[in-house]
Amino acid sequence: MKTFLELARSRQSDRAFDAARPVEKDKIERILAAAQLAPSACNAQPYKMIVVDEPELKNKVADTTSSKVLGMNHFTKQAPVHIVVVEENPNFTSGIGGVVKDKHFPYIDIGIVAAHITLAAADEGLGSCILGWFDEKKLRALLDIPSRKRILLDIVIGYSTQPLRDKKRKEQGKVVGYNKY
Repeated sequence: MKTFLELARSRQSDRAFDAARPVEKDKIERILAAAQLAPSACNAQPYKMIVVDEPELKNKVADTTSSKVLGMNHFTKQAPVHIVVVEENPNFTSGIGGVVKDKHFPYIDIGIVAAHITLAAADEGLGSCILGWFDEKKLRALLDIPSRKRILLDIVIGYSTQPLRDKKRKEQGKVVGYNKY
């Protein structure tokens, strides 16, 4: 069993998947269970996760993420699963706290959920990539998401065909301070 640090080191943004290998439902269920355990401000859980695994619909969702002009995200059709994360309203205390502190807690909470999803996927032997680039209007129509709702992320999941890459990170002293900035 991997330690958490080993898991964090091995998790990467994968952009190549084995399109012929579906992800087992029990693995997706465990990933979703881990996501549901993510902390959120005042336990608001201000999100809804939509699992897209039906092949034809999944390909249409993938089409909303790619750009021919910019040449990006064409790998998303290879991933057999997309988890689309929709922002929901926070509960009363999180909403009031956000106004008082001038912080939009749902964004923070959804970031934490995304981390849980991707780390749980890695723990299941799966690759993932978090996407913020998609045609929100088209994606909303495909998944019957109400027009007043905001889609924040599409997380693709599948069996990666990419080798593990070295992580390039800033030196710890540049991102960590002890007792002062």
